[in-house]
Amino acid sequence: MRGEERRKILRGRIGAEPVSATKLARELGVSRQVIVQDIALLRAEGARILSTNRGYVTAGRGRVSRVFKVRHTDEQIRDELFLIVDAGGCVEDVFVWHKAYGRIAAPMGVRSRAQAEAFLASIAAGVSRPLKNVTGGYHYHTVSAESEAALDAIEQGLREKGFFMDPD
Repeated sequence: MRGEERRKILRGRIGAEPVSATKLARELGVSRQVIVQDIALLRAEGARILSTNRGYVTAGRGRVSRVFKVRHTDEQIRDELFLIVDAGGCVEDVFVWHKAYGRIAAPMGVRSRAQAEAFLASIAAGVSRPLKNVTGGYHYHTVSAESEAALDAIEQGLREKGFFMDPD
């Protein structure tokens, strides 16, 4: 199969539900690295494909995003994530500003309670610690939603919970 044909299939295959590069590679009979390269080429052509911890998804058309600076305890992570997804938001990533390393970021792609629970389960299993813990709890999320009004509602909810921090 030629590259152009494969990328055409990828355009149709990647949508709202995450699909891993490994699964795509198996389906198309190529290596995972070929898929990663194809995704890079599609992005260079303007395709709005996001990488999440669960696979590739197409960025929603007409979605808007905003970065929120927040702070809370480990026990409040569920409240934060549920608040965002219940208001129609997607937690695209998490990042911190480390005084020695600079910006440290990780993709999340959490857009549902089920994905939030999966993330929390991986933390609870001791797979890793929350990134926010390297900076005393302060961290940032890029959140996308269908409208500015939805982002305003998310910000208001974060303020009401005491999680929202005014940007520096």
